[in-house]
Amino acid sequence: MLEALKQAWKAFQAKEVPVGAVLVHQGSIIAKAHNQVELLQDATAHAEILCMTAGAVALSNWRLSQCKLYCTIEPCSMCAGGMFLSRIEELIWGAPDLRHGANGSWIDLFNKPHPTHQVKVRSGVLQEPCALLMKQFFQQRRQENAKINGNLGDELAAH
Repeated sequence: MLEALKQAWKAFQAKEVPVGAVLVHQGSIIAKAHNQVELLQDATAHAEILCMTAGAVALSNWRLSQCKLYCTIEPCSMCAGGMFLSRIEELIWGAPDLRHGANGSWIDLFNKPHPTHQVKVRSGVLQEPCALLMKQFFQQRRQENAKINGNLGDELAAH
């Protein structure tokens, strides 16, 4: 999870929502990724999706059945669907995502029996540092937006 947090920090520095993911196959990291939604202008460029794609390339196989995916935040329903389809063996996530989380925070896709594959789940791993990074990111964004809006108000008032 520490490696996933490093990826989340890269996203933070790039002004992306700070989510990081790491894919482990038989004890070795085979892929790392962080959110790149803003960079790629692609709503599907979540850390988990990018990590599973890179893992499939590394293994030359879209079936990731012997892989564990570590993510700093509870995955959304899109990423959860990708995990089922990619046959991820186990998901390990850090902090809950109250707005989009697909492991119980918003909806629970992992608890419902899937017709072709079940993903083992561990949650709350390094929850506090994962949550803190998100909290700091959104606090910083709100401050930046307030400053921009304040400057814009000053400019409009001057005219």
